[in-house]
Amino acid sequence: MTMKLADLVGRAAEAARAHVRDHPASLGPDDLPWAVVQAWDADVRGHVARDPRLEDGRDRVLIAAVDFAEAAHHDGPDRAEPARGRLLAAIDDLERLTLRLGRVNHRAAQLGYGEVGQPVA
Repeated sequence: MTMKLADLVGRAAEAARAHVRDHPASLGPDDLPWAVVQAWDADVRGHVARDPRLEDGRDRVLIAAVDFAEAAHHDGPDRAEPARGRLLAAIDDLERLTLRLGRVNHRAAQLGYGEVGQPVA
């Protein structure tokens, strides 16, 4: 089966969700935001055409991750759980946004993920 760019988007989003579900057990508050976007940056960001809307979505994930990490580390569950929900929503939004607006770039086309300019999904 040929891997598609949409598959990479889904895997990156699931990796981000896994970090959120596991936090705060495995990561400190300074590490969580970068861990959440790590798979996105490694597997997706370099394969889609640059789009400020996608970068804004990524930034919203980072901001939500910082808020959640700080709430989980410094506050009780009353503040951490809503922040976790906002982070998961931001991840979902980035995934949907990328699937809807993302376009295959030259690098992804060379790797067999589609034709240049083709929609991700």
